[in-house]
Amino acid sequence: MPCPLLLLKSNGYGDGSAGWCTLHRTRTFVQMPLLRIFMMFAVVLLLHGAIHSQVEEPQSIVSIEFENNQKNTEAHLLRALPFVIGDQVDHRALQKNAQALQNLSSIGGVVATVDTIDAGLRISYLVDEDPTLFPIVGLGGIEDNFWWQLGFTDFNFQGRGDVLTLFYQNIDRRHNGSLEYRKSYFGKSNWGASFNIRRYASVEPFNFQDFGRQVFYEYTNTSVSLSGIYNIDPRQLFEFGTTYFQEDYRKDARHVMEDTPGPLTREEPKLLIKALHQIDRIDYSYLLLDGFANQLILQSVVNLQYNSLFHMVLNNLTFFKKMPGKGNLASRMRLGFSTNEVSPFAPFVLDSYVNIRGVGNRIDRGTAAVVLNLEYRQRLFETGLLGVQLVAFSDAGTWRNPGGPLSDLTDSANFQHFIGAGLRLILKKAHNASLRLDYGFSARSTNDDHGFVFGIGQYF
Repeated sequence: MPCPLLLLKSNGYGDGSAGWCTLHRTRTFVQMPLLRIFMMFAVVLLLHGAIHSQVEEPQSIVSIEFENNQKNTEAHLLRALPFVIGDQVDHRALQKNAQALQNLSSIGGVVATVDTIDAGLRISYLVDEDPTLFPIVGLGGIEDNFWWQLGFTDFNFQGRGDVLTLFYQNIDRRHNGSLEYRKSYFGKSNWGASFNIRRYASVEPFNFQDFGRQVFYEYTNTSVSLSGIYNIDPRQLFEFGTTYFQEDYRKDARHVMEDTPGPLTREEPKLLIKALHQIDRIDYSYLLLDGFANQLILQSVVNLQYNSLFHMVLNNLTFFKKMPGKGNLASRMRLGFSTNEVSPFAPFVLDSYVNIRGVGNRIDRGTAAVVLNLEYRQRLFETGLLGVQLVAFSDAGTWRNPGGPLSDLTDSANFQHFIGAGLRLILKKAHNASLRLDYGFSARSTNDDHGFVFGIGQYF
């Protein structure tokens, strides 16, 4: 007796009938006429064809239009797209196009409409533009160290992706300021340029050998920079240029009546030549980031007064990973090496503003640095316009002393580790527009430093 083709379990007699039935069905299949076998193969082929007919075949893009782009120029938006008119695309490629638009600092959201016509695909992107003109507000410090900053930046100046920044900064009651204009592209070419004029002034500690404590100097750096930019693609570039600057040192008033090492004043005109490579593969989705970015900087500095040459390499690698429950893992690795001169004026600094939260403005210098910043950002709540994140962080770093061996980097005396927590109030309608407040303290029992760092934008 033949078995039902969909029999999946015993017929209930408990006498092994199911096992016999399976064997009988197999024997029957072998004895099938050739016509039945052919019909079964035909059904399989038809099913296979039906499945593959549902797989989208690539089609050509015949037109791209943008809606609601009140500030962004069409040329600026088209440059961001990895797939343009004439390219063969599928659904996945269209998703990449939409994400590329959303990664622009001036675009918050994108809705794509695709029409299929005889010639190919007609695509319309409805863009939700974000404001790009924002104030620059910064504040930070610990005991005996304080700084604040006020200005503005427009990172989509004239709707072309250009950047215009102007700010005033006060560090330890000394006046600072900067004006920068960065033009991403000249016309339809891949070339751009940047110009910057800046004055940086602070009170900084320096360590002289065989002297038991630090000597403080009023430090001033006045510079003018000009760079050329070559855009490999919308998210990868080379930049190379030169900076003329003068460094002035004047011993702080607290040492007037003291016998301390070092010159009373010092002036050093210098010429800097730099090359930079930057790649950004981070996808932005409001509060959450996913992907990586890397920046490599090479610099050579000629001291025009002493006719000496100095070299430096600095690499910043950042990585972001979306986590379950609206969490975000963020990390940054900073590696820096320079000419290893015995000098108190070494280039890599230990500070709260850039490297390690809680240690102060600039408390130490070195000729090599390894710094690892880790953050876990957890969304507390989110509305259509505002988001709030709770951040736990760990900042660890080590420095090579000027003139010291590379083993300084593994010396516990040069290692700093600060941990802490903070809040982010994030305006979702603006790229990286967030109020940041962090409190950090030393994780080492030998150090009781601690302090707040407040500013605009994420720490990294």
